[in-house]
Amino acid sequence: MKLTRRKLVAIVAASAAAPFIAQTAAASGQTPPVPTPDDELKAARDRLKANGDKLAQHALPMATEPAFQFRV
Repeated sequence: MKLTRRKLVAIVAASAAAPFIAQTAAASGQTPPVPTPDDELKAARDRLKANGDKLAQHALPMATEPAFQFRV
């Protein structure tokens, strides 16, 4: 079996971290809740509104042109 140094380090790091991860999960006693599609949709809408509010705080001069033009 051939192992590169990177693979060896990854294996050693994963095996060293495993007890700490198990300890943390056991100490909390709970698994994090899995978000439902409705929760994800609400979070995305909230982020969109927050970003829009941040953009509305900055004034743009009317002379500012878009980077492209719509042509019909």
